[in-house]
Amino acid sequence: MNLSWAYGDPPPRADAIGLLNRALDCGYDHLDTSNIYGLGANEELIGAAVMHRRREFLLASKVGIVIEGPRRGIDCSPEAISASLDASLARLGTDHIDLFYMHRFDPKVPIADSVGAMARAIEAGKIGGYGVSEWSSAHIREAHAVHPMAAVQTEYSLWTRNVELGVLETTRELGIALVAFSPVARGALGGVLHDPSGLSDRDLRKGQPRFNAENWPRNLALIERFEALAAAANVAPAQLALAWVLSRAPHVHAIPGTTSEAHALENMNATACAISEEVLGQADALINQSTVSGHRYPDNMRAMIDTEDFPA
Repeated sequence: MNLSWAYGDPPPRADAIGLLNRALDCGYDHLDTSNIYGLGANEELIGAAVMHRRREFLLASKVGIVIEGPRRGIDCSPEAISASLDASLARLGTDHIDLFYMHRFDPKVPIADSVGAMARAIEAGKIGGYGVSEWSSAHIREAHAVHPMAAVQTEYSLWTRNVELGVLETTRELGIALVAFSPVARGALGGVLHDPSGLSDRDLRKGQPRFNAENWPRNLALIERFEALAAAANVAPAQLALAWVLSRAPHVHAIPGTTSEAHALENMNATACAISEEVLGQADALINQSTVSGHRYPDNMRAMIDTEDFPA
């Protein structure tokens, strides 16, 4: 996502292409995109950059969030899913997406209708499996009963624990992969960001409560202690953050994003770091839902989230 949109100004196209290829070279095998990342630009980037290496990675994309001029909302109707899938395939330059998510829950459309469209896409060979993003446990179960679900993508990190209210256990029970986005807490645990006031106005974190002037000083105090914990363990902060996420359960996967080749390599090496259970426990106790200040989303975005939530 951040190669095209959301976290400030994206890198030059040549640099983004180089980063994607370097990521494949060092072992990444799961690329996650969406039709709304840069309004199609991210899918086009992947199509141009690495589709000649299609056999080397699992390709995931999404449908459902609508951003068309003044039109904003969620549309997971069968017609929208079918049309968006074909448009994504064209932008990506491929005839098959391995994993296709409904990006948000659409309360206007019966779940069976939306899942039916996904099942028909699987039967047609256009997608390998379907998933959902930021859905509640009850709705995951309902969809899975219509057609088996491959994956649930949701935010999960030391400072965002909503999945522990039900989705983590539901996916484990049903045999569904849990794909954690923003596992480094939107960069907060990456060892670099210490003053969000300097972020670009185009950076979505500027509008998120945890990064605002009221909450950030308290969160920064936690982050500095977390960075000291990582240093004492001889690992990078991002590596400790990723190791914690991956330790939560065997079915949990992580998809860290970056615009930096150095950080991409650092993140990949997190799986090789020897981090003790004691250190992971200390990180868990230091940064969690009870210690972090501010909600993960502003009020207008919270309305689009179906995942179980902690009290405001």
